[in-house]
Amino acid sequence: MNDQSWRSTHIDDIERRGNRWIAIRKHFDIRSFGINAWEGKEEGGDVVGEHVEDSGHEELYIVMKGHATFTIDGAEVDAPAGTFVYVKPEASRQAVAREAGTTVLSSGAKPGEAFEVRGWEANAEIWPLYEAGDYDGAAALLQSALERDPDDQGMLYNLACMEALAGRTDDAVQHLTAALKDAPERYLEMALNDSDLESIRDDPRVAELLSPRS
Repeated sequence: MNDQSWRSTHIDDIERRGNRWIAIRKHFDIRSFGINAWEGKEEGGDVVGEHVEDSGHEELYIVMKGHATFTIDGAEVDAPAGTFVYVKPEASRQAVAREAGTTVLSSGAKPGEAFEVRGWEANAEIWPLYEAGDYDGAAALLQSALERDPDDQGMLYNLACMEALAGRTDDAVQHLTAALKDAPERYLEMALNDSDLESIRDDPRVAELLSPRS
C-alpha cells in the first residue's frame, strides 16, 4: 500500500498548542471536517471553553480519558470516559475536568456545506508567540489567516491587540474599528478593559470607538 494513503499517530505524539488544544485536524491536514482534542490539565479547569457555534457547526464530543462535566444550555451532563455528547450549533456548551488530564475529542461541521478551516485555529496558535513577546509574529499569523476569512471579528480584534503591543498604532486602530463594527456587545466590553490596547486607548479615534453605543 502507498505509504501516503494512510497515517497512524498516537495522541501523545500530536503537538499541543496553547493550554488545552491537541491539534488533530492540523496534524493530519484534514480538510473535510473539523476534529481536535482538548485536555484539562487540572481538576476543575476548562476542557471545552463556554461557547455557542456561531459558525453553524453541529458538534460531537467524546470523552476519551478522565471524567468531565458538560453544561449545555444550563443542564449538567455527567460524562465519564466513553461518553458521547452531541450538541446543536445554537446551544451554549462548556466542559470542565473532574479529573486532571481529562481529554475530550470534538468533531464537527456545518450540515450541507463544504468544510472550511475556521479562524479560531489561528487565534489559538498566536498565544505561544504572544507569551514570548513576539507580537509581530503573532500579527503576521493572524494576517495570513484573515486572507481566508477577512471578516472574522475575533481575529481582527486579536490582530489589533498584537499591533497595539507592537507599537503599530494606525494599524491597530484600523483593525479594532473593523473588529467592533456591528460586533456583539461583548467585544466592546472586552476592549474597554483590555490591557493589550492600553497604548492606543488615549487615541481620539479609539476613545470615540469605545464610547457607549446608543
